[in-house]
Formats: sequence, C-alpha cells, structure tokens
Amino acid sequence: MSEITPVISATGLYTPPETITNDELVASFNAYVELHNSRNAAAIAAGEVEELQPSSAEFIEKASGIKSRHVMSKAPTLDPETMGPRWPERSNDEISVMAEIGVKAAQDALRAAGRDPADVDAVLCAASNMQRPYPAMAIEIQQALGIEGFAFDMNVACSSATFGIQTAADFIRSGNARSVLVVSPEICTGHNNMKNRDSHFIFGDVATAVLVEARDMAPAQHWEIVGTRLKTVFSNNIRNNFGFLNAATPETIGTPDKLFVQEGRKVFKEVVPMVATMIVEHAGDLGIEPASLRRLWLHQANSGMNRLISQRVLGHEANDDESPTVLDTYGNTSSAGSIIAFHLHNSDLAAGDTALICSFGAGYSAGTVFVRKVA
Repeated sequence: MSEITPVISATGLYTPPETITNDELVASFNAYVELHNSRNAAAIAAGEVEELQPSSAEFIEKASGIKSRHVMSKAPTLDPETMGPRWPERSNDEISVMAEIGVKAAQDALRAAGRDPADVDAVLCAASNMQRPYPAMAIEIQQALGIEGFAFDMNVACSSATFGIQTAADFIRSGNARSVLVVSPEICTGHNNMKNRDSHFIFGDVATAVLVEARDMAPAQHWEIVGTRLKTVFSNNIRNNFGFLNAATPETIGTPDKLFVQEGRKVFKEVVPMVATMIVEHAGDLGIEPASLRRLWLHQANSGMNRLISQRVLGHEANDDESPTVLDTYGNTSSAGSIIAFHLHNSDLAAGDTALICSFGAGYSAGTVFVRKVA
C-alpha cells in the first residue's frame, strides 16, 4: 500500500479589529514610567528601587521592525494602571475567548477549501499559552465547529503551528485521519510584561488555522507537503514560569518571570545559526537547492533574525518578495506568525514553486515545512 501524501488544502485567519500603534504604546508605557518613578521617588533616591527609563517609537522599530499590532483588548492594555488585556469572566456555558477566535480562523480555512466540518477528522489546538489546563481548547473548538473524531492541545511555544502541521501530516500518512485542522489562537498580549521596556512592544493577538488533508480529497489548488522536520534544544533564554502551581500565591502574583522573559541577545546569537543550518540540511536531504526556494515564510519575531536567516539560506539578502513580513503590522504573534505570512503571501506563486514555512522560538524549538504548489 502506497503512502498517502498530505497536503495543505487551505489556511484561515482571524485578525482582531483593534490595533495599537507604536506611538500609542509608547505614550502608555511612558505614562506608567512617570507614575512609577513618582511613586517611588524616595526609594529611587535611596538606591532601593531602580528608576525606569522611557521608551520611544524609534527604539521599538529599530529593535524589532514592529510598527503596530492587533489586540483583543486595547483600552486596558494602554491603561497605565492596568497594562494588560481584560475582559469579563465568561461562564462555563459560554465559549472561551481563545476557542472563539480559533473557531473563526478555522471557519475561514474551511470556507477557503469548500470543506464541510463533517469532513474533518481531528482538531489540534497548537499555541503558546492555553487559556486553561482542561478541558482541552481543541475539544471546545471541535465541539463549536460540529466536528466528530478527536482533538487535543499541543504547546511548543512559537513553533506550535509547524509542530502541529507535522503531527497532522503524520496522521494523514498513517491513515489515522484524512482531514485535520491545526488551529493556533494566540492571545500573546496576555502573557507579555507591558511594564518591561525591552519587551512591552513585542506581541500582538491573532488566530490562524491550517487544513491538512490527504491529497485525493484536497481542492485542485493546494500545497503538497514535501517534507517536515522538528528540532528542540533546551534553553532558559526564553521563559514563562506562569502555571497552576504558582499562579495564585501572594508571593508570585505580578513577579516578572510569571510573564514572558527573554535574553534577547543570546536568543539571536544561538537561534539564527541553529535555524539556518536546519533549513539548509533539511533542504539538502529533500534534494532541494536552498537558493532555489521561491519564498520563505519565516517566524515573525524579529526582522533582524529573519534577514540573517534568509541570507544564510538563499546566499543573498532576501527582498520582500522572497521573504515577506507581517511583523510590522501584526507584531510577534508566536506560532501564528509564519502562518499569517503564508496565508497573506502565497497566491502569486506558480504551480511547481517550492517554498518554506519555518518557525522557531522558546524551547528552543524549530520546525520546517517544505511545500510545493499544485495547480
């Protein structure tokens, strides 16, 4: 019996309607800095508390390439007294916020493929931070969509979506499923420390979905999954210690390491060569010349990292056509970033074009998905 070929039939995207520009974010952050320094003036003078420094839009764009980001909860995030998203608590009978946006992205993908939910066998919710430990967000999304079969959550931080695509592709190859939705709802502003000058600007909110199916049931225009590869190397350089064992104690509430923290310079230095080498080696194993890749849809975390990775892969500095960015308008959306780039920038490729979806992040983790356009 020949192996079943998995393909990407369609993708979906949900973009929150509210946005926060760098100027708006800086005004909020600097107001917080003034409040902090004023309220702690005596302690700062005594050397007991560190004086905070203001930020600027120019600093943010130079450090990251980000100009704006979409968010689920704008006003509380910009409030210097709150500095984070807030929304009313929902009852257990209401759909959760994370599942709600995941469903919207999934419905977008199903519409694009002309697929009925009854045709889907499984749902994977692949994202950085789950709204709760259980029931699984994936099962809630599955129920809301009216899908039979099975569902489960998976978290590999910023690489969750590519890890989900390989998992779905493996289900297809093994015959355990013929149609799998990989849904990545990322409410990243909820785990970001908006009071940290070095990272308050990084994240945005979004949800994406990827429909992975057996080739014989896919629409005429689809993307063959040529090969996938995953890699993890443990590192403390990107970390979030929030969890049910420490979330509610007076000693831990509000402490910085219960939110996103990173050693940015170390991450840059270590992840760039790891990912570039992984891409080149995987391409070689598939018989693909890296320089021939038509497009790189890379993880949208930092413009400098993407520029250097693409240069090492292609052999020259990539232009916007070869390595498109959505980072400037979406910010870092964790696992969803490379999928947004793929979703928004793939329609112009021709049949036979080979390209790459790649993510990388905390863990360290990295995933490569080589795809070839069909029809």
